Amino acid sequence: MKNEMKILGGSSNQPLVEKICAYMNVNQIHVDISHFADGEINMRIEETVRGHDVFLIQSTSPPVNDNLMELLIIIDALKRASANTIAVVIPYYGYARQDRKARGRDPISAKLVANLLTTAGATRILTMDLHSEQIQGFFDIPVDNLQSFPVFVDILKKEERLDRDKTVVVAPDIGAVKRARKFAEKMSLPIAILDKRRPKENVAEILHVIGDVEGMTSIMFDDMIDTGKTLIEGAKLLKQKGSTKVIACATHGLFSQNSLEMLDKSQIDKIYVTDTIAHYELPNKIKLVSVAPLFGEAMIRIKKSLSISILFK
Repeated sequence: MKNEMKILGGSSNQPLVEKICAYMNVNQIHVDISHFADGEINMRIEETVRGHDVFLIQSTSPPVNDNLMELLIIIDALKRASANTIAVVIPYYGYARQDRKARGRDPISAKLVANLLTTAGATRILTMDLHSEQIQGFFDIPVDNLQSFPVFVDILKKEERLDRDKTVVVAPDIGAVKRARKFAEKMSLPIAILDKRRPKENVAEILHVIGDVEGMTSIMFDDMIDTGKTLIEGAKLLKQKGSTKVIACATHGLFSQNSLEMLDKSQIDKIYVTDTIAHYELPNKIKLVSVAPLFGEAMIRIKKSLSISILFK
């Protein structure tokens, strides 16, 4: 049967691939991925994709360059195997923070990655919570940027007993205000903002809290946790300003360096992250929330040419 939907995943996040396939009631195609002695990636797709609409799922999470190269190689193999369309599902889009020239002679790596994906043969991109929304404009193919807030709204209503009059959503920096405001609107909550500056890379200094947090449960909402220093410093200041409880919600849990240990010892009471990046062991303080139903529903809608934005209304 031609033009059938086929799903396959790279090696970066097989647990999410399996959950998406289970949600859609589709078996994934097996891809045999191995490495030559010098580290080069070798792969083989185990069944025909000729004339079919293929969804390839692969996060470009750490090790970023290995996972990106693996993704490009699989796209190339699908194109050469005459797949009808190749929709590339990238739950976490690496290099998204390098989206502009902040200084002279800086690269725009997010644009380079977009060029590589398109040249390899991707016909569509499906991702979640891009660090910078303008990255969608780096592509000349359709890009669907899903939003994670529905899964956080659901889990907070289920797990936390929140008093609407005593809860505030906090944007950890000015850049996160738009994302936090949208989340606050869905939760019918007020918003506060942390005034942050970065004297150098991966160093954050929180200077002020803009808004009322005294006696409140503060929910910090951001797109990613890398070293965790922004959230740790933010929680410390929020508690100093009178917050009774601090909850953090972030889409992508990178957890670089010793961040898991630091977050576990921090003044943050609970952390929710999604499974856009695979994690097999996390401290009790950190709870993993699955975005598989969101991706599965979006993929079904892409195949049927239905609206995706309706999922977030």
